[in-house]
Amino acid sequence: MTKKIIPFVDLYGQYISIKEEIDAAIQNVINSSAFIRGSFVENFENEFSKLLGIKHTISCGNGTDSLYIAMRALGVIPGDEVIVPAHSWISTSETVTQAGGKVVFCDTNADTFTINTKLIEAKISANTVGIIPVHLYGQPADMDEIMAIAKKHNLWVLEDCAQAHLATYKGQKVGSIGDAGSFSFYPGKNLGAMGDAGAIITNDDNLATRMAMYCRHGGLTKGEHQIEGINSRMDGLQAAILSVKLPHLEGWNKKRIVVADYYEKYLVNKQLALPFTKDGRTHVWHLYVVKSKTRDSLLKKLRRNGVMASINYPIALPFLPAYSYLNSTKEDFLESYKNQLEIISLPIYPELLEEDVIYIASLVD
Repeated sequence: MTKKIIPFVDLYGQYISIKEEIDAAIQNVINSSAFIRGSFVENFENEFSKLLGIKHTISCGNGTDSLYIAMRALGVIPGDEVIVPAHSWISTSETVTQAGGKVVFCDTNADTFTINTKLIEAKISANTVGIIPVHLYGQPADMDEIMAIAKKHNLWVLEDCAQAHLATYKGQKVGSIGDAGSFSFYPGKNLGAMGDAGAIITNDDNLATRMAMYCRHGGLTKGEHQIEGINSRMDGLQAAILSVKLPHLEGWNKKRIVVADYYEKYLVNKQLALPFTKDGRTHVWHLYVVKSKTRDSLLKKLRRNGVMASINYPIALPFLPAYSYLNSTKEDFLESYKNQLEIISLPIYPELLEEDVIYIASLVD
């Protein structure tokens, strides 16, 4: 068997496929010197809102900032508790603390990796103000149950859509279901910039105004600062690049679904637990995550043979040193604890070929 080199994601391949458009967009920004906000940013905000069927897109510096800004605008204050899934990237939880709140972790589902809605209400106290469901790996969380719990307990819902651009839940795009939706445009995302960038979406006019003010030094007009804010603005180059990529996003997602289908076809009968999509939702496969009882040896074998597989995320949040003060045990978050020991992310991107998937599958026992 001839060894192949298969990267985890092929950003250069994507660039080559739309090189002329990207190069022209960058040159246009340079020609107009519109480097911070300006027409290119406003155009992208309008285009993203239209594509998602939402009233407001508030761009910012990165996906982590988008979560923080949203929570500050939602009014999180010291003592407030926010429920987040136990298995995610640390941005989901660290921003709660940065906004002044207290993180409350909830275990995840064994099969979908999203927050286990059956366990949420037991986590609610008199101090709970909100829930942050994460549409992890590209699959929407159980939003009907989450919204029902939030309504019952008068909580806000901030959807973390960093890995789920254009994913749908019962026909509705994620990010538009809760009070607000947070997006990352980190280069490796389904819709990625060529640097850092992020955005928040909402249908709430007042919330949109507060978020826009907060990420622009507390004012919508230069020199007029209504509140103290932060500096988190999308730059013109990233906005122009994202505007070029945006019309391709739906097609790229469809190709990711095709690749996921290839994996399901060629990994059948292998010693793996394969991911699946729950009814009523569109999984956009930011990551293709399987579970293996021999994960570490499989990862070494794949990499030894040129397949740049990865682990997202090797340590569930409650077990990180940053949260050692919570004294969590594996019994507290049983599924997240088990998943962290078995998950492995296989390469998936629109340019991945069927023959590449066949090669990867050939390396799996």
